[in-house]
Amino acid sequence: MLKPPIRFNMAKGNLDPEAVSQRLLALIKQWLEAAGAYTTQVQQQMLTTHIRAMVMRAKTGEPLPEVDNSLFDEVSPESIALAAQVVETLPGLAVEEAYLLSVHFEVARSNP
Repeated sequence: MLKPPIRFNMAKGNLDPEAVSQRLLALIKQWLEAAGAYTTQVQQQMLTTHIRAMVMRAKTGEPLPEVDNSLFDEVSPESIALAAQVVETLPGLAVEEAYLLSVHFEVARSNP
């Protein structure tokens, strides 16, 4: 996996959430392609909604509800690592964000 080339400090910066979301989605597309994965149109819509919500949580500091990480035991380490890479671009997000995001990547990796 590539190290995140950029960090979006939403809490301290005057960054536009939509612009950051679009930039992140472009990075994710590159990272998925490098992993030989892709999203369908519906999967992309769901991923886009999730990324926008993550960016807003990074900006507002809104916490996630409690997440039981054991629910993600069957998600591959590769999908979790890719999700963690995305979460690293948004300082201040909870580690649980990576578990939730990893489901999108696991589904993308399972596309034929």
